[in-house]
Amino acid sequence: MKKFLLFIWEIVKIAIIALIIVVPVRAFIFQPFFVRGASMEPNFHDFDYLIVDEISYRFSEPQRGDVIVFYNPNNHSQRFIKRIIGLPGETIRISEGSISIQKDNGEFFILDETDYLDEGVRTLNNREMFLEQEEYFVMGDNRALSLDSRTFGALQRDLIIGKESFRLWPWKILAKD
Repeated sequence: MKKFLLFIWEIVKIAIIALIIVVPVRAFIFQPFFVRGASMEPNFHDFDYLIVDEISYRFSEPQRGDVIVFYNPNNHSQRFIKRIIGLPGETIRISEGSISIQKDNGEFFILDETDYLDEGVRTLNNREMFLEQEEYFVMGDNRALSLDSRTFGALQRDLIIGKESFRLWPWKILAKD
């Protein structure tokens, strides 16, 4: 009987130690996220399982091109995944299928999205928006099927949960040519 009680005590200690380690990591550093819907295709698909880094943006600012997870501005119980297109202080113009950005210093450029979008992808909905401090313009990679800043407006910084760190499932195996 004594061996059995020692065995139970060891299991309880292991469970307590695991909780002490796992709970803070899950609550403050990394968070799992399931992609739902087609708004980020072709880069992320329905039911992809991602790990979201919640700590990086405590030490650095979000950057253009980052894929982020955030609370839906209209319903904080929902989480969305989108790509950052515009940064605070910039003016975003969507016109004739392309995105142009004017920085707060007056610099103007056409956004090059060839790193994550197929050539020929056109961005619909003519729009112009100035981003205040702590505001971001976000869009899904599947421009035709994405509910994003073109619809709900600028995203407030405090709604950002974190950035996509890596895809846990499905694993991507790189093919060699």
